[in-house]
Amino acid sequence: MDPKPRPNHAEYIRALRRMTPQERLQQAFELSDRTRDLFEQGLRERFPDLPEPEFRALFLRRIALCHNANY
Repeated sequence: MDPKPRPNHAEYIRALRRMTPQERLQQAFELSDRTRDLFEQGLRERFPDLPEPEFRALFLRRIALCHNANY
């Protein structure tokens, strides 16, 4: 049982199936880039006064925590 209604899920699956493997991979890369950008923006809002080198180090440490060690 799905606790959340998903009225567009079937159309989403159909759209994915119409894509070539290259197009699906490109979409995955774009989604990953957007997610990383949003994460960085949120981190910058949380630590607005952090100097750039320290912010970059913090960002990289936090990204490393997100890495799936199974791969």
